Amino acid sequence: MKKRIAILQSNYIPWRGYFDIIASVDEFLIYDSAQYTKNDWRNRNRIKTANGPTWLTIPVATAGQFHQPIAHARCANNSWAAKHWRTLSQAYAKAPYFPAYRDLLAEVYEACAGQTLLSDINRHLLNTVVSALGLTTRIADAPELPSDSNPTMRLIDICLAVGATTYLSGPSAKNYMDISLFNAVGIAVEFMDYSKYRPYPQLHGEFSPAVSILDLLFSVGPQARSYLSAPADAFEDAELISACV
Repeated sequence: MKKRIAILQSNYIPWRGYFDIIASVDEFLIYDSAQYTKNDWRNRNRIKTANGPTWLTIPVATAGQFHQPIAHARCANNSWAAKHWRTLSQAYAKAPYFPAYRDLLAEVYEACAGQTLLSDINRHLLNTVVSALGLTTRIADAPELPSDSNPTMRLIDICLAVGATTYLSGPSAKNYMDISLFNAVGIAVEFMDYSKYRPYPQLHGEFSPAVSILDLLFSVGPQARSYLSAPADAFEDAELISACV
């Protein structure tokens, strides 16, 4: 039986490409045993405001924890949740579908304020958005396996552990992945192509694609899923790479 999976670290309210990957696979694995990296998407993302793009950042305690996995990363304080929700409310108060999601997300942010682990916060928000988008992909934690120094082999080991026949990746992984190792074990590799996404009606001036999925939800509501998906041919080299299996 064919099984397409994706493996990604949890991110804070990620952009629509992250959710497009989720929608495009049979199983989405959260790989939070990977090392936490500062100034990355794990604990922050951008939104649009009347004053331009703004970062929302969850403060993470990193002193003496430079090699900690994402799953162990802890919030430095719990005041961030109220601040983020206030900023979101001000930025999107006039968005067409903000009222439709306001109460749900207000409750989620209030619940997240009581959580300590970054991974739990990201997962809570991820599940909320997945539900709002109507996605049915199975989401699970990546199995913890003996560490391999080769990053490609780490991914392959996870794929083999869950019975994957196809691995779907973001395009940036081309910089380090050795596809020949996947071919050697009979796993096809496909890469997402984010260049074909359609713009959507958006507040605060010129369209900006590199913002949180919340921008899309507040802007187009029930139509968000149609803007989420790239065209069917947007898996770069998918046919060619899959033919290698």
